[in-house]
Amino acid sequence: MTVDPTAVTASPGSPGGVSRDSHGYSAKRIWTTRIAVPVLVAGCVGIMFLDAPSEVVGVGGIGLLIVLMFIKVPVAAALSVSGLLGLYALRGERAVANVMASIPYDAVASWTLSVLPMFVLMGLLLWRSGISNKIYVAARHWLGWLPGGLAIGTNAAGAGMAAVSGSTLGTTYALARIGIPEMLNAGYHRRLAVGSIVVAGLGGQLIPPSIMLVIYAGIAEVPVGPQLIAGIGPGLLLAACFGITILALCLARPAISGRGSGAAAIVSSWTERLLSAARIWPVPVLITVVLGSMFAGVLTATEAGAAGAFGAVLLALWYKRADKPIGAVRAAATDTVRVIGAILFIIVGAYIFARLLAVSGVAAGFSDWVADVGLGRVEFLLLMMVAYLVMGMFMDPLSMMLLTVPLLIPTLETLDISLLWFGVFAVLMAELAVITPPVGILAFIIHSITADPEVNLGQRITLGDVFRAIGWFLPVAIAFILILIAYPDIATTLPDLMMDG
Repeated sequence: MTVDPTAVTASPGSPGGVSRDSHGYSAKRIWTTRIAVPVLVAGCVGIMFLDAPSEVVGVGGIGLLIVLMFIKVPVAAALSVSGLLGLYALRGERAVANVMASIPYDAVASWTLSVLPMFVLMGLLLWRSGISNKIYVAARHWLGWLPGGLAIGTNAAGAGMAAVSGSTLGTTYALARIGIPEMLNAGYHRRLAVGSIVVAGLGGQLIPPSIMLVIYAGIAEVPVGPQLIAGIGPGLLLAACFGITILALCLARPAISGRGSGAAAIVSSWTERLLSAARIWPVPVLITVVLGSMFAGVLTATEAGAAGAFGAVLLALWYKRADKPIGAVRAAATDTVRVIGAILFIIVGAYIFARLLAVSGVAAGFSDWVADVGLGRVEFLLLMMVAYLVMGMFMDPLSMMLLTVPLLIPTLETLDISLLWFGVFAVLMAELAVITPPVGILAFIIHSITADPEVNLGQRITLGDVFRAIGWFLPVAIAFILILIAYPDIATTLPDLMMDG
C-alpha cells in the first residue's frame, strides 16, 4: 500500500498520543519505511556493481526486483530496471543496447501471443454483455435444491465467470455483491457465504480462455493450444471438489445453510431452470466450439481465439440490444487495447529479466543446487508450494509467475517436469497464494466488500470470519494440489491426446 508520508496528523484516540496518518500508520513506521526502502534499493544495486561473481549480480537483481514490487513499482518497470541494471553490471553498455534493440520486438512478435488479444476481447465482451448475472441465476436455479445449494451454485457460477472474464478480482467482486446478501437472506452462516465466494474463482482461472495460462505459455515458450487444454481437467475437478466440500459441510451441519433454522429450501420450477439455461446457452456452446476446434486440430489457437472473439461480438450485440450494444463493444475493444498493452510491456520486462538470469548463471546455478541437494520431483514441487504461499503475502499472481518461471525452467527440464503441467501448477499456486492467511490479499478485498451494509445485511463480518471461512476450504485446495503432483496425467492427458492427434 502506498502511504503519503506527509499526511500525518495527531490522533487523540491513539495510545500515548502517537501521531498517525489517515490510514492508521504511525509516524515512526512511515519514517522507517522511508529510510528502509532506499537502503534496500541501494544495497541491492551496490551488490550488483561489486566486483563479485556473476551469480551474486543475479541475486542482487532478484533482490532489487522484489523490493521494487514490494513498494508497488509497476511490474513491467520493476522487471526491466532490475534486468537492465544487472546486464549493465555484467556486460556493460553494449549488452544493454543489444537487449533494448532486440527484446522489445522479439518478445511480443510471437505467434504464441497472437491469441492473447483475441481471448482478452472475448472475455471482456462476454463480461460487458451482462452474462455474469445470468450465469449466477442459472446456477442458483439448477443447484439451489441441494443442501447448501446457493453456495454450490455460487461456486459453479464462479468457475464459469472466471473462465469468461479471466479476472479473479472481477469475479470475486461481482459474486460477493450478488451472492453474499442472497445467502445471508436465506439463513446461511456468514462464513459459508464468504468462503464459497473466496474460492469460487480458483478453478475458473484454469478453464480456458485463461489469460494467465496464455502468458505462461509465452514466457515458457510452449504451444498455447495444448497449454490451454491442460487446464480444463484440473479446473473442472477443483470446482467440483469445492462443490462437494460445501455439500458435505451442509450435510454435516445443516444449520450453516439455513436448513436448521426453519428456512425453506430453494426449489425452482423446471420452467425457471429452462429459461435460465436458455439465457446463457450460447456462452458454453461458444467456449466448447473454441476449445473443441483447437483440440481437434481444425483451428490453431489464434484462429480459434479469433472465432471466439467474433462470436462474443455477436453475443454482446444480442444481450445488450436494448442498452447501447455498440457502446458495449467499443468499451470492450478499448479495454482490450489497454490490457494487452500492459501485458505486453510486462512480457518484455520478463524477457529482459530472464536474460539477466541466464547471463548471470543464477538459473543454471539453482538447477545445479537442486541436483546437489538431491531434491527429487516431489520434494522440489513441495518446496515450490511453500515458496508460492510465502510470495503470495506481498505479490499478485502475475508477479509471482513472472519472477519464478524464467528461474525455474532449467530445473524443470532437469527433473523431467512437463512445462505444460507446471503451467497449471504455477497458475493454481499463484491464485491460491493470494487467499492464504495471514496476508492473503483477496481476503482483505472480500472483507472490505462485506463492510457494505447492502452486502452484510446488518451482520458483522470480521476479518477473522473471512480467514476462518478460507480455513474451511484451504485443506481441500492443498489436497487437490498434492493429488495433481502425484497424478500429473490429470493435466497432461488431454494435451498429449491433442498433440498425438
